[in-house]
Amino acid sequence: MAENSLPASTSSSHSGRPNLNRGNGPASRLIFVLLLIAGLLYAGINLFNDVEETGAPVTSYIPFLLLGVALIIALGFEFVNGFHDTANAVATVIYTHSLSPGVAVMWSGFCNFLGVLLSSGVVAFGIISLLPVELILQAGSGHGFAMVYALLFSAIIWNLGTWYFGLPASSSHTLIGSIIGVGVANALLHGRSGTSGTSGVDWDQAIKVGYALLLSPIVGFVCAALLLLAMKAFIRNRQLYEAPKGNQPPPVWIRGLLILTCTGVSFAHGSNDGQKGMGLIMLILVGTMPIAYALNRSLPPEQIPRVAALTQVTEQQLLTLQPAPAAMPAPREVLTEFVRTSQTRPQVLPALGMMLGDIGDQIRRYGAVENIPAQAVTNTRNDMYLASETIKHLQSAKVALPEETARNLAAVKKELDAATRFIPMWVKVVVAIALGLGTLVGWRRIVVTVGERIGKTHLTYAQGASAELVAMATIGAADAFGLPVSTTHVLSSGVAGTMAANRSGLQLATIRNLAMAWVLTLPVSVLLSGLLYALFIHF
Repeated sequence: MAENSLPASTSSSHSGRPNLNRGNGPASRLIFVLLLIAGLLYAGINLFNDVEETGAPVTSYIPFLLLGVALIIALGFEFVNGFHDTANAVATVIYTHSLSPGVAVMWSGFCNFLGVLLSSGVVAFGIISLLPVELILQAGSGHGFAMVYALLFSAIIWNLGTWYFGLPASSSHTLIGSIIGVGVANALLHGRSGTSGTSGVDWDQAIKVGYALLLSPIVGFVCAALLLLAMKAFIRNRQLYEAPKGNQPPPVWIRGLLILTCTGVSFAHGSNDGQKGMGLIMLILVGTMPIAYALNRSLPPEQIPRVAALTQVTEQQLLTLQPAPAAMPAPREVLTEFVRTSQTRPQVLPALGMMLGDIGDQIRRYGAVENIPAQAVTNTRNDMYLASETIKHLQSAKVALPEETARNLAAVKKELDAATRFIPMWVKVVVAIALGLGTLVGWRRIVVTVGERIGKTHLTYAQGASAELVAMATIGAADAFGLPVSTTHVLSSGVAGTMAANRSGLQLATIRNLAMAWVLTLPVSVLLSGLLYALFIHF
């Protein structure tokens, strides 16, 4: 089924249909190539500088080769994400003639770039938390690389497939499904069959993300419909509710509103979706170059004594609450099992206390993060990450603890996260470039679906503004709470909501195709990533 196999709208022959067939000129192609080369050079220079600053001798270039391949694939995912998802943001301004297609796409790409640069990173590490903890702790192993490659390839394959058919499927939905597939496959391959095979996934975090992905299209549909009805009730300007006449742009104030909403959606998309690639890139960096990226080397040395004292106090409190039994497995083994299964056992609190004590001893011994020797960096980072995840699971399980102990654990988690959950600026820049460049190509298929094939009439100014405003607010709110949501789901359902509220009619064939893509994305990506992971671990 090619692009033209989707049902054509009655508006496709409308005199107001924008000209989407104009190709990019030589200047645009030159800028594209120059930005691509500049981004790759910038990443390479910063990568070598970061490794050189550690003072560690380079004995082999194989890690650099593995890292380069993984980075290119990860940036390829963000590039595909750009032309797959961002097309939703420009559809309304293009079909209302507020901006020409070329200008709209360039502007959206720039706003995506800014969104990535100014993002918080919370969503990035929320995505990583879904992965099997044992694979995160072994990110540099063969299984760790198999995990990353399986995630990226399955997401790219499904995104390209749905893009080819002009279906606005969700990159977020695809990535979450890929993560679940890797987690379940990893559990089954390690002999955890049946219900225990599902323990390879952090289901608390997965359910939270699932709710966000499930509710976001409903929010988009209902809120966009209600906003359009509210606008009709309070704003009595007829021009706002009419389809464009010919190729003339709308009145200045309407045009400004639509450009503003396109800007907001593009920025929010960059801020939310760009972080997914950042999280995977950081996992790759930690696995291949732990000496440079396992721990945040920019932490101030004066912070170390405070953290060491805090871990020591918290260790004593936990061991007082639950003394360590005589024959207890290693703390890392106990905590890994707890994070993997979320089953609270009496050994968890003393194991956490002992691990916090070890972390405090390590950072007190070296005095600063940058002084930790290369051979100890990975272990220190893994201990910090595992302790932080354990505290998060204890908080989620609402384990009863004395108030002071709970407060100290929260403070310890904040310090551990500052040391292990960071994103260098150069990573943000290259992801921003990949997402921005992706916006510049391949956008036509999705734009046509959103602009012409959801409703039976041409998109009006008010409908475009309503859908974009709701999408901008929803994605921005999700970003603030650290939840990945789908720009595609929110905006396309918002357009459908405005069509329903306007009684314009919906093209049921397109809605059926969109729903089918939404339903199939999760099982297909789970199956595809699981099979790829099982294949890659044998290489």
